Amino acid sequence: MCGIAGFFGNDSRHVATPAAMLAALKKRGPDAQQAVFWNSEFRRSDDTIHHALLHARLAIIDPRPEADQPMSNDDGSLWLCYNGEVYGWGDDAAALKSQGVEFRTRSDTEFILRGYQAWGIDGLLPRLRGMFAFALLDLRARKLYLVRDRMGLKPLVYAHTQDGLAFGSLVRAVLPWLPEDQRAFHPDAIDAYLAHRYIPAPMTVFSAIRRLENGHLLEYDLTRNTLEKRRYWTPQPSTDEWRATLDAAIELRTVADRPLGIFLSGGVDSSLVACRLAAHGHNDLRTFSAAFPGSNMDESADAAAFAAACGLPNTAIPIPTRIAEDFARIVADLDEPFADPSSFPAWYLARAASQEVKVVLGGDGGDELFAGYKRLPKHLNTAWRAGLRLALPSLPNASGKGWRKYLTEFSLDWHSAYALRFSGCTPSQRAFLQPGHPPRRAVWWRLPDDQESTPLKQLLAWDYANYLPEYILRKGDLTTLCHGLELRAPLLDHRFFEAVLALPDEQRFTRPAKQLLKEACPELKPIFRRRKRGFNPPLATWLHDDLAERLAGLGSRLEALSAGQIDAEAADALVARYRVEEGLAEQVLQLLVLDESLAQLRALARESIV
Repeated sequence: MCGIAGFFGNDSRHVATPAAMLAALKKRGPDAQQAVFWNSEFRRSDDTIHHALLHARLAIIDPRPEADQPMSNDDGSLWLCYNGEVYGWGDDAAALKSQGVEFRTRSDTEFILRGYQAWGIDGLLPRLRGMFAFALLDLRARKLYLVRDRMGLKPLVYAHTQDGLAFGSLVRAVLPWLPEDQRAFHPDAIDAYLAHRYIPAPMTVFSAIRRLENGHLLEYDLTRNTLEKRRYWTPQPSTDEWRATLDAAIELRTVADRPLGIFLSGGVDSSLVACRLAAHGHNDLRTFSAAFPGSNMDESADAAAFAAACGLPNTAIPIPTRIAEDFARIVADLDEPFADPSSFPAWYLARAASQEVKVVLGGDGGDELFAGYKRLPKHLNTAWRAGLRLALPSLPNASGKGWRKYLTEFSLDWHSAYALRFSGCTPSQRAFLQPGHPPRRAVWWRLPDDQESTPLKQLLAWDYANYLPEYILRKGDLTTLCHGLELRAPLLDHRFFEAVLALPDEQRFTRPAKQLLKEACPELKPIFRRRKRGFNPPLATWLHDDLAERLAGLGSRLEALSAGQIDAEAADALVARYRVEEGLAEQVLQLLVLDESLAQLRALARESIV
């Protein structure tokens, strides 16, 4: 698990540019940082730098320096810069060895490199099982491939200009390559953030930087400076038996040369992973649970009891009640504006766990696989209206509650209205905050790649295109790797996903959700009798006490940072209304995160101009 970056261009760059890019990645890869430079003719050069591959390594498999990156083949015609872990590649590697291919390391990095050399990009990708974002440079064909995994567990952003192409794991790693006049914030991205609490792909907060969608690749022609994007994976129901496939997915993710543990909540998904690991003899794995002492949202006692029943040691990590001293650092580690309240406890949980282990397994993906979110049945109750919508204006208002909420929902088509079930500021609040820049769109989610057959599957397709990769998985990636911790998600194994797709709807979609999983783990039965509580921090307390001083002058700062897009008086009025309307806590947090994030990014944009 690592951080990657690089650039390919017409103009030479000062060494300070790749140094700044690599510095942005260092937390993701604390074990080694390496760079390879070329001149305009692709001859290795440390003086005249036109092209570069950069890598920061968190060494999990084969931690020897021989497995560091960027990694090349024997003659230096192929180079790989890779972030992620792929599993179960031993048989394919053995087949290559039987054909005379020599491996220098035990790393999956070298398998990807040798696999591309043998099979090409289209032959390689179907053989990759796991999570990955990588850059594969083929100097023979003068091609660069940028690839993001099927589910979107690993991030990849890029900038393509008339001067060339740059890419990275983080927005902050690409920013130093951009010319000064291309470092403006994207007005639509700011509005999208207000709408969704994050910025959906393919946008980022900067107009010139894009985010590659999950399951897609970019093919860059180094000679012509042309870029082509295509989707490389379409899920298909498989004949694999789902329980055996689940066990294989979990077991494969226990392979590591560094200490391994489990993130365990009081919910079904992470408990399922822990249960199956214990059943297969992994009783030495430590479990880590977030604790919210004194809160009715605290699941740590339930998690500890389940761990004990499975014979697994458990450590409860108390989440601080005061976060002021860490607020700026957490926002920085989230890369660009991102305001999921649970990202704060996730950050603290990962920080504590990283002191004991370097890899953790988690339960991400179960709600998307088995329709576990409460918002799904609520929205399905209105499926009768399909494309029916009312032509109603969005009236600017700080509250956005009550009848305004329902009018907004019915002014959109049924699919688009689903995004409002899990949103930040309502369209009326966004219009209120941006009076001179009314929102161009009610929602900024991208359309799913496929048309599904039933209303429920259509909503899940929206989640798979947006909420899962760009919200849930982005949070998991950012809050763990900033502490040098690798997070693995066995429930998002693509073969398990395809096995679940083949199940009859009455087995896959139950009420309560996930009843099928009790077949794999009967110990889950008590969990189904408990109310689902989520992973919610003491947000009201933080805003009232710890972050209160940040509210002074918030409106004027946001107006300046957004070039007038957000109105100072409106932002301050929303904060004032929050003081008497507690339901606005998440919107106030959005504004605080936006303030800190834009201020940091503006400072970086000015500091890194070379």
